[in-house]
Amino acid sequence: MYSIIDIETTGLSPRNEKITEIAVYVHDGKKITDEFTTLLNPEKKISYRITQLTGINNKMVENAPKFYEVARKIVEMTEGTIFVGHNVHFDYNFIRKEFKEFGYDYHRDKICTAKLSRKLLPGRRSYALGKICIELGINIKNRHRAFGDAKATVELFEILLKLEKNLKALTYQGLNTSLDRKQIESLPEKTGVYYFYNDKGSIIYIGKSINIHDRVLSHLSNNGSKRAIEMRNEIADIGFEITGSELVALLLESNEIKKHTPKYNRAQRRNSFQWGIYSYFDENKYLRLKIEKNVLDKMPLTSFSSHQAAKNHLFMLTEAFQLCQKLCGLFDTKRACFQYNIKQCNGACIQEESPNTYNSRAKQAIEPYRFQNEDFILIDKGRNPGEHSVVIVEHNKYLGFGYLDFDLNGQTSVGQLKDCIRSYPDNRDIRQIIRGHLKRNRVEKVIPL
Repeated sequence: MYSIIDIETTGLSPRNEKITEIAVYVHDGKKITDEFTTLLNPEKKISYRITQLTGINNKMVENAPKFYEVARKIVEMTEGTIFVGHNVHFDYNFIRKEFKEFGYDYHRDKICTAKLSRKLLPGRRSYALGKICIELGINIKNRHRAFGDAKATVELFEILLKLEKNLKALTYQGLNTSLDRKQIESLPEKTGVYYFYNDKGSIIYIGKSINIHDRVLSHLSNNGSKRAIEMRNEIADIGFEITGSELVALLLESNEIKKHTPKYNRAQRRNSFQWGIYSYFDENKYLRLKIEKNVLDKMPLTSFSSHQAAKNHLFMLTEAFQLCQKLCGLFDTKRACFQYNIKQCNGACIQEESPNTYNSRAKQAIEPYRFQNEDFILIDKGRNPGEHSVVIVEHNKYLGFGYLDFDLNGQTSVGQLKDCIRSYPDNRDIRQIIRGHLKRNRVEKVIPL
């Protein structure tokens, strides 16, 4: 049995947006046996742009049921069926998130008609629902309405069924014979890090996802490049570690890639940043920069894989912020630096420019490499209810992460939070991950120290 489902939403992200319409067609492999469609009150405003696309406006949903009011019907209708959709992860993730908001863990096996169309109907100009339906002669009535798109997906699904009766099995064609299909199905739909192993037990790829199960399936069905197919064919075993927090997943993934250097991880295989740019105040109170080899007990502003790369970067900073090359260790002299003689240095090298004036620019130059607070604790989601993840940065250095059961609104000492931390190395990638994540996403709590 199958449930062909389509939804309309207030936007693209399940994190922030809501469902405005849902259509469900239950199919026994031959015909539709049950159907349900309704507008939903998203409990937030629908933008004009979305209304232009779907035709659904705020007045239409004003008296519509809220999702929780139809949730039981959706559970009962789809029980024991495979969830089918065109680009199924979009619809599935929205619906799972709606259920999750009132504590229900909605889980169904999935089939994506977009992916299956690429396999069973190769050579088409486009596999977007509207365009492939035109090619196949499927008439979509009420395009960009859930009931219209879902009905068109039913017709596409029936065409695919005629070409391949066992659509679910098709998902696993071409995989390594050592890979247990039951293991794939049992992967958690939770946030964490996953590991691919070859027949020899070596890690060949490490990744992270907010939905491990779906992300792994996307790898196993990826025919997009020769390298992707090569990796897929090598996967003989899959491991994972649930983190709960997306930030912790990013931090763990980065550390694990540097530790294991898997053959199919290109972006972060560098495991050695030997040279760093450091800052310090000299006896005349000027803020100076220098390049040094990294050591364990000193934390650079930023690190590089070679001395030349660090030098090039420091030259860029001196030019962008009119810093003195002598005070940045790039011009060795007891007198004025060369840049002063061509009027590109304001004379900090011979104390013509005051420390306060010079330091204001030097601080601007290094600001992007420092955290907003030098000492803080990040609290985010844990792996289980009641548990929270803890990430600590102290003296502008990342110390690591850990987990602790506590009440977010209660009293928990800094000592308790520090005691749960497992130590992990700090490096440039880690700092970029933390800064970038905090700019784009919210964590549960930030505690300045």
